[in-house]
Amino acid sequence: MAGYNRIAAGERIRNRRMLMGLTQEELAEKIGRAYKYCQDIERGTCGMSIDTMLSIASCLNISLDYLIYGNNEDTSEFTDLDVEQQAVIEILGNCSIKKKRYALDLLKLFMKACDER
Repeated sequence: MAGYNRIAAGERIRNRRMLMGLTQEELAEKIGRAYKYCQDIERGTCGMSIDTMLSIASCLNISLDYLIYGNNEDTSEFTDLDVEQQAVIEILGNCSIKKKRYALDLLKLFMKACDER
């Protein structure tokens, strides 16, 4: 088993956070830590306490094994989604809240129009 790599762990956190559509500020608030600290964690410039790792893993719905070592035993709710659903989540994860709301409104209108055909 490979050792703990802060940079790789930070990348996994950032990727998962973005996949879930969270900003760094939102993650920081959810885990009760400072925004700057979350930035440093994602960059791999600082380590984390076990409490912080537990909070992040819980918030992002990932296992500690995945967070620390990258072992792909991810227990996330997203593993059951098909490729298209994951793509939508990934795209929206990079958008502002305002754009997400617009996208949701457009999707609702699109679905309604499809149902009326």
